[in-house]
Amino acid sequence: MRTTLSTKGQIVVPGVLRSRLGLHPGDAFSIKLDNGAIVLTPLTPRRFAVTIGIDAATHLPVATAEQGAPVLTSEEVAELLADFP
Repeated sequence: MRTTLSTKGQIVVPGVLRSRLGLHPGDAFSIKLDNGAIVLTPLTPRRFAVTIGIDAATHLPVATAEQGAPVLTSEEVAELLADFP
């Protein structure tokens, strides 16, 4: 993705990334330089409420996140579950 530095030194985080990370106006970040790359890290990671229920059709457990929570890809879910006991 591409973004531009404004005359005030501001950078716009594209909407796709803001939605994916659950970022909102006023969120604070730490900033550091890492081998020539600028790294922004949210200081307060977003937490989304998740409920576990039973799917009516399959009778298997399903997790449902609140509205606005980022959608995970199959690869991201597999990565998260890799360390799950």
